[in-house]
Amino acid sequence: MKKIVKRILTLIIILILAAAALWAAAYFHRSDPKNIIHYETTNPFINGTTQISAHRSGSGIMPEETLMAFENCVKNDSFSVDFFEFDLHITKDNVLVLLHDDELDRTSDSETVFGETGVRPEDKTYEELRTLNMGAKFVNEEGEMPYADLHGDEVPDNLKILSLDAILDYLTAHDDYNYIIEIKNEGDLGKKSVDLLYATLKERDLLDKVIFGCFISEISEYADATCPGMIRSAYPSEVSEFYFASLFNRSDYEPKFKVLQIPFASAKNSYYINLGTARVINYAHKHNLAVQYWTVNKEEHMEYLTRLGADCIISDYPDKLYTVRESIESE
Repeated sequence: MKKIVKRILTLIIILILAAAALWAAAYFHRSDPKNIIHYETTNPFINGTTQISAHRSGSGIMPEETLMAFENCVKNDSFSVDFFEFDLHITKDNVLVLLHDDELDRTSDSETVFGETGVRPEDKTYEELRTLNMGAKFVNEEGEMPYADLHGDEVPDNLKILSLDAILDYLTAHDDYNYIIEIKNEGDLGKKSVDLLYATLKERDLLDKVIFGCFISEISEYADATCPGMIRSAYPSEVSEFYFASLFNRSDYEPKFKVLQIPFASAKNSYYINLGTARVINYAHKHNLAVQYWTVNKEEHMEYLTRLGADCIISDYPDKLYTVRESIESE
């Protein structure tokens, strides 16, 4: 009996090791750019070059989703961006404001100003939120917190919370940018946010410049049903469906979205499936889908994905990404 148990355990260990070896081979695989197939597509976000998106307006350089961060990208002579990526929440008085988290604690001095933790944007009016310092918790690459001590009247306008209208006014006055905009609210608030966003984009004639995204399938499907002309990215279960369709090269695959925004697997971000492959990009382009990778902050990964032909790379460090892309294009 002991010999049988030992043999079974040995077999299990061998199978585990074999599976781990196969996973590691796939996880760390790097495709040869020569294997990329160039398809004729009608997708406006596939243009033959790797575009640069400032993730949360360049959150590795300046406080995320603040006017200060946008100004740095717009006015900086050393780099430029093609896309701005940012997130929206709705306030108590139905204003869409730029904020990634569901609560205000991580990025602002909300606890000091409001005297409590866990305050959500929908709990306050826009004017109440404008009293916050949205750069209070920002840490730069030197480990410094240069804006932590600013409160009340000391907070400059470019560190206060931004409304959607305010940032679109600023950006459209400076250049013809594209946008990746994600709704963070769920349920009725999420649907109301979609309605407000769609009305704003239609009024400003920006529908063709915006990729709408939401990780919540209910909200994405609501946008499909109520917002004609809205271009959207895949939500998580659609990414999974795409991956397995590409794995088996399904000929009957028909996506409802136009843009595949996916993570790039690395040991740091702990994504377990490597989506940065020629097979993924080829299958996407064959089905008229643009491929955009987030959040890519290592220069070696930026270089690999640029050479592979990613349609867009979304990074906290658009300055570094710009340098990488320019270096490749100058070869």
